[in-house]
Amino acid sequence: MRLLIAGATGLVGAQALRLALADPRAQRVVAPTRRALPAHMKLDNPIVDYAALPDDAPWWRVDAVVCALGTTIRAAGSQAAFRAVDHGFVLAVATRALAHGARRFALTSAMGADPASRVFYSRTKGEVERDLAALGYPSLTFVRPGLLGGDRAESRPAERAGLHVLGALGPLLPRRWRISPASHVARALVDAALRAPPGVHVVGADALA
Repeated sequence: MRLLIAGATGLVGAQALRLALADPRAQRVVAPTRRALPAHMKLDNPIVDYAALPDDAPWWRVDAVVCALGTTIRAAGSQAAFRAVDHGFVLAVATRALAHGARRFALTSAMGADPASRVFYSRTKGEVERDLAALGYPSLTFVRPGLLGGDRAESRPAERAGLHVLGALGPLLPRRWRISPASHVARALVDAALRAPPGVHVVGADALA
């Protein structure tokens, strides 16, 4: 099986890449990135600009996709720039992989994703889920974590404060409100892509705590 991982340098994507490279079910792993990754015998690492992805590159021919692309409005600089990544880039990957034979797609979404939400972030996540479902992947999984736990390369003070509070209160909270470790999210994504359950599935935050 050939597995493509989009967003392989991020918090969740890097964990998914590590898991996929160690998983015997994945014979080849394609990880398009903006900068080169450490070499691995199973890894195909095309250097790309996600804003200008090629349509017909041979590395699009995969069986399954794990998509861990995502940013924040603060990092992106505006709502429009955020949506370009969390909706536009995701759909660009999904449509190209599907056109080249991919039949399984697993996405890092978010708790509260809803295309009718008044909250821009949640609405964007809901819209990308809706638009992915319309593409017709035989197997589609949305993994909806709560606040992600793990060591990020970038500084996110508000997120760090939230992690501190939730970490202290964790045992007292319902599972869906606890921290979602990045390693748990990555495992859910890789397993969904490689097991290929038919239909549309949602893995909630309660299953990721």
